[in-house]
Amino acid sequence: MNIGVLALQGAFAEHEQMLSKLGVSSFEIRQEKDLKEDFDGLIIPGGESTVQGKLLRELNLFDKIKALIDGGLPVFGTCAGLLLLAKEIENDERVHLATMDITAVRNAYGRQLGSFYIEGEFKGIGKIPMTFIRAPYIGAVREDTEILAETNGHITAARQKNQLVTAFHPELNEDLSVHKFFLEMIAATHKA
Repeated sequence: MNIGVLALQGAFAEHEQMLSKLGVSSFEIRQEKDLKEDFDGLIIPGGESTVQGKLLRELNLFDKIKALIDGGLPVFGTCAGLLLLAKEIENDERVHLATMDITAVRNAYGRQLGSFYIEGEFKGIGKIPMTFIRAPYIGAVREDTEILAETNGHITAARQKNQLVTAFHPELNEDLSVHKFFLEMIAATHKA
């Protein structure tokens, strides 16, 4: 298995380290030619969604990545990645890839000082560590989107077909279970 990690900005190296601990190869997607590599899934890391969205367009990656996701490529978006995948952002008129039937709320837990750590339930996994940094949450889900975690009454993880999103950063803790969950999604896609 080979996972592409969008490496334009944000916590991409931490995702690569998690995949390495799981014995899975990964490579960085920084420019259009990187998409020519054969890969089984994509991780869109946390960081700054506006910057990542702008760079996706400037580097001619936007349409190609959107087409891959729409075509069924498994994708895992954390924090800013959640915002990039959301079809609607409640407090921002900008949308980016807009492939997942969710409404996100940007910086929902406040600025940097509103960052926090909690342990919470994740459907199908159990209790896991969750680190929130200037995090969004999901205000609404539609269609066949499944809620996987809620924190303080807000949706903080969800899945729709080939897409997985978390408002928190599983790559900033030692727990590998959310990344394993994503890899199992990919494996199930290959069996289908």
